[in-house]
Amino acid sequence: MKRSGHLPMPSLAYQDPLFIESLPARPLRILAEYIDPVNRLRRASIGDTIVMFGSARIHSREAALTDLQQVRAKSRGRRTTEWRAKIRAARADLEMSRYYEDARELSRRITSWAMTLGAHPKRFVICSGGGPGIMEAANRGAAEAGGPSIGLSIQLPHEQKPNPYITPELNFCFHYFFMRKLWFAQVAKALIVFPGGFGTMDELWEMLTLMQTGKLPAHHMILIYGRKYWDKILNWRHMVRSGTVSEQDYKMLQFADTVDEAFVRVRQQMETHHLALDADWDRH
Repeated sequence: MKRSGHLPMPSLAYQDPLFIESLPARPLRILAEYIDPVNRLRRASIGDTIVMFGSARIHSREAALTDLQQVRAKSRGRRTTEWRAKIRAARADLEMSRYYEDARELSRRITSWAMTLGAHPKRFVICSGGGPGIMEAANRGAAEAGGPSIGLSIQLPHEQKPNPYITPELNFCFHYFFMRKLWFAQVAKALIVFPGGFGTMDELWEMLTLMQTGKLPAHHMILIYGRKYWDKILNWRHMVRSGTVSEQDYKMLQFADTVDEAFVRVRQQMETHHLALDADWDRH
């Protein structure tokens, strides 16, 4: 039966949200999470990065001190177990806030130094997971130095907003964890690991495995910051004594407990192994 008139023009497949969000289009979404950072990092002339990881639950000293003062004020006249526990937790948060301030200062120093190396391309740009805590401290320190910084956020069931210190054009959000991890590793020359939880350890093991298996160059840097914390969490030497990792594997790790020590180690490693940029950096 012949119809009169014309059918409406259908949407282009890549403009159809139902198709793009469908299971068959998953490869397109994965590819988009690779190509978009390639283009945006190239436009921003980013040569390489220094990634800083750590807990999202560590607060600035100012915020932690305010919280402790508020808890103490509310607990006056109350001697219950619940309020004593709240005071202990607030004191622990204040003690851990030193890592926020250290990450902030280390990021500021690295960025100030990196900016002396030129802007075409920009070298050793600070990159974080984009959220609060140590991630915020990293982006904040770079902003205070007047330099750019990258935030690689992840879409989570519980909303996590990007911190306000990320350079706006370098603010990314990923759906796929593995694509986010790829961009942490793809252009990084160093990983600085501050105290953290499961997510921090996940990224640490990922980078260590890539280096151990030769997927990342051996002269890339992994710096563990804060042995007072990490030596209680992980017995590094026991792994060597037990034969589960080799002495050479252990030597992939460097350690620092102060901003001064960390900055000297990072700068020396970058100057020794990475100051000459690969000729094909913009194809990464």
